[in-house]
This record gives sequence, structure tokens and C-alpha cells, in this order.
Amino acid sequence: MTDLIDLAGSFEPGAISWDRIEPYYQQLLDRTILSADDAQRWLGELARLHAQVDEVGSRLYIAYTCHTDDPTAEKAYLDWVRQVEPKLQPVYFQLKGKYLASPCDRAGAAGPLALMRRRWRCDVELYRDANVPLATRETEGAAEYGKLCGAMVVRFDQRQQTLQQMARYLDQPDRATRQAAWETIEQRCSEDGDRIDGLFDRLLALRAEIAANAELASYRDYAWKAKNRFNYGPAQCDAFADAVETTCVPLLARLDRKRADDLSLASLRPWDLAVDPHQQPPLRPFRQEDIGPFCDRTGQMLQQIDPDFGRQFALLQQSDSLDLESRPGKQPGGYQCSLEYASRPFIFMNAAGLHRDVQTLLHEAGHAFHYLAACAEPNVFLRHAPLEFCEVASMSMELLAMDHLDLFYNAHDAARARRIHLEQIVRLLPWVATIDQFQHWIYTHPGHDGQQRRDEWLALRQRFASPVLNYSGIESALTQQWHRQGHLFRSPFYYIEYGIAQLGALQVWQQARQDLAGAVTRLRAAFALGGKEPLPALFEASGIHFDFSSDTVAPLISAVEEELAKLPP
Repeated sequence: MTDLIDLAGSFEPGAISWDRIEPYYQQLLDRTILSADDAQRWLGELARLHAQVDEVGSRLYIAYTCHTDDPTAEKAYLDWVRQVEPKLQPVYFQLKGKYLASPCDRAGAAGPLALMRRRWRCDVELYRDANVPLATRETEGAAEYGKLCGAMVVRFDQRQQTLQQMARYLDQPDRATRQAAWETIEQRCSEDGDRIDGLFDRLLALRAEIAANAELASYRDYAWKAKNRFNYGPAQCDAFADAVETTCVPLLARLDRKRADDLSLASLRPWDLAVDPHQQPPLRPFRQEDIGPFCDRTGQMLQQIDPDFGRQFALLQQSDSLDLESRPGKQPGGYQCSLEYASRPFIFMNAAGLHRDVQTLLHEAGHAFHYLAACAEPNVFLRHAPLEFCEVASMSMELLAMDHLDLFYNAHDAARARRIHLEQIVRLLPWVATIDQFQHWIYTHPGHDGQQRRDEWLALRQRFASPVLNYSGIESALTQQWHRQGHLFRSPFYYIEYGIAQLGALQVWQQARQDLAGAVTRLRAAFALGGKEPLPALFEASGIHFDFSSDTVAPLISAVEEELAKLPP
């Protein structure tokens, strides 16, 4: 395919039509594969084409999420979702089937290609023509959710602010200010509560139909197969939840009890969780408008962890690969998107001058370094590790940087920031268990109504939340709390990965405290494997264990508690 065009080069939004792309796929479908060498060349050409087309879709998604209020960007992205992606799905079903059916593919009998073939076999088994338009509607629903959230702004402190910017008021020493900010956020979210509930009901119906079309008992069965979860099942997720409940929730309760005592409160309210319990000023690592210095200091932190990390981050700064500031019309949250043809990562986030912004940029930088290590692999289908290990990369970067927070703070505040980070981990794991168990219930209880869903949510919150946290009188906010977990809308069943990966990252952190260079070397070696090894082997290459039972959770939580005891209050 010598005349393959550079589809991922400069283009006008919406200009890449299916008519322009389809002939290149048709050439591959029409090709006769007569030997193993033919199969290898054919796969290489498909990988190159996939990288180009995937990058077009990624760039359109980036443009839309950066500017959900831009009609041109919205139209270009939705045109792609509605007119191109539905055509790609049946074509890839045929292409993967053609490769899998090739009797000449001796190269796929073992090694990385065997793992790719296993993944593709799942994809082929799941594919149904009837699900193509349903998947399009599902993506449209996810885009609608992003637009709803991106439009959420409030007027507070005499100016218009995004909900991400409002987080700056939740750690203020003045309790009345915190409460007013929290109530303002909740009031704005509640205004769209019914619309978000309705949207979620539509997504559930679509997903149930997708699973039924694939002759599977539930969407959970479908998601497990679609996500190629070969190394664990729902029983292991239940074991993780049990371990978190028995080891992590008690520590969270002890930490919250101490926080309440330090604040001279009988119990904590949701607006008491971010404030410094000793009434010290909030951590402000940079001014919201100073994105440049924020990036520079983050780069210096990464340089101190490993010079190559610093060099790679500097290249991202220089190559227009960062969109970091929070602004109206921008989708909330953060992500790292891989531009496959350019072999370049892109980082998106909503910085508001908070300490969590430092953590978020480090997190997404970890994803970027992972991709940069793996993208040397020319076969794009072998570049990406399972998400459970991708999150090890990001969470490890946050932990490895804790010893270099002096670039943002004095020694006292750096210690405060380390405490905040470790306490956030103690709070994160129960939240992961809550979201994951919620999803298991949702998709194994078809036909449930909104009230049953709210009841289950409240039961799970009671199971995994600190008993010191008090929502009395504001229960309505608690019932809609899950609305802000975008994964439930955009990426169903994607959340247990954070729990698995956090346990892996804590193991990396423990190693690094004894031998930083060795821990980074092992991590880099695992990064470079991309998706060429199964999940347990990637953990093993990093020198850590793939396990999320109490055998792993309990000692790691104990290590976190020991470290917290060493830090000043």
C-alpha cells in the first residue's frame, strides 16, 4: 500500500469522510494472504492505517472536550462518531476475522502475537451488526454527559466560576465559606440531576440491548469480554471490596475521627474534608493563571525522579501537547490521549491552582511516559497494556514525586502535601470499591428503577464510608453523588483498575524508598513491554505482585498508616 495517505496530517474538522478512508481498508480486505510473510506484511499495513485513522478520531475528541461550547468542534466530533466510527466497526470485524482465519500466520502461534490474537478472538466473538448503531448512540450519550458537565458554572465570590475552580473554597479555614461553596456546587449539580438520571437510564437500556444481541446474560459479561479481562473475574472484585472494608475503612474512620477532634467537631460534614484540620492556610502550589511556572516546576520534579522523565516532559511542553487550565465550556476531569501516528501523547486537565492539580499532572505524565516507552513498537495493536497496569504508571509517578514537593512548598508544607496524598489513598480505595460494587449491582439487576438504584447507592456508601462523615439533612446530595463519576457514563466497568493499580503503585513506592534507581529501571522496562505481555507478567516485570486480595491490601495499608505516623500533623 505505497500510496497510503497521511490521514492524520493537517485537515479541516469533518473533512475526513468515510469515502476517503474506506478504499484503504478495502485493499486489505481484498488482499490474498498466501504465506506467513504475507500475513506479517498485511498486519504491518493494517497497523499503520489504524494509527492514522485512530489519530484523526483522537484529535477530534481532544478538540471537542477542550471546547464543548464550540459548535464547529462539536459537529466535527459527532460527525466522526455518527458517520465514520459505525463503518469502522464492521470493517474491523472482517479484518480481524481474516487475520485469525489465515492458515499461514505461523508467527501468531506464540509470543506477543498470540496475546493479540486472543484479544481479537474476543472482539470477533462479541461483534454483532445490530450493535453498531447502538454503540454510536452510546458514544453520543457520553458526549451529552460531557457537555452537560462542561456547562456547569456558578456565580460565587462575585464572579463566574467552573465547578473545578470552586474547589479552591473547600479548603478555606472559614467553615461558613466552605459550606456556602459546597452548597453552591450541589445546587448547580442538582439542577441537572433529573437530566443526568434520564441519560443514564438511556445508556443502561442501550447496554442491555448490546449484551442481549451478543447472547450474553448481562452487560457485565459483555464488558468483561470486551475489556479482555483474562486474569480476574467478579469474584476477585468482591474480594477486593471485602479487603478494603475490613482494612482500609477502619483506618479512614480513625483519620476522620482525628480530623473531627482537631476541628473541634462532633462529626464531619462533606465541606470539612479538604480543609487543613489545624486551620493552616490552604496549600496553593501556584496561581491559577501561572500555568507556565506550574509546568516548569512539575518538570523539575520529574527530572529529579529520572532525567529521562524530565526530558520527555520538556518535549511535551514544547510540542503543544498540554491543555491544562480550567475554563467555561471545557469538559471536567483529566486524561492522557495517545496520538498513534505521531507517536505523541496529549495531556488534558483542569488546573485551578490546587495541590490536586500537581497530582493530576504527575498522574497524566505517568501515562505519557508509559506510552512514549511503548510506542517504539511499530504494531500499534501491541502498544497498549491493560488499563490495570496503565494506572500503575500514573499512580506510581504521583508517589515517586512526593519526595520532591519542595519545588512547590517549604519543608513544612511539603510534609503537609505528603500527608494529604497518603490520606487521599486511604479515601480512594473505599471509593473505588463503592463505584465498582455499584456497577456490578447495576448491570446484574436489569429492570431496576431509579429509587432502587438510589437505595443501593446509599447502602454501598454506608458500607464503605467513614462513620464520622455526616450527611444528615443533606441526603439528597448524597443520593446524586455518583452523577459526577464520569466513568459510569463514558466507560462502564472502568474503575476497579484504579484500585488494582493503586496497590501496585504502593508496592513501587515501597521499593523506591530503598532503591529509587532500581524501581524506576524496572518500571521503565515494564512500560516498554506495552501490550506484549499479559497483566501478571507486566506487574512481575515491575517487581510487584498482581494481587488485590487482603493478602496485599492489609500490609500496604499498614505501611501507609506507619508513614502517616511519621509525618507532622
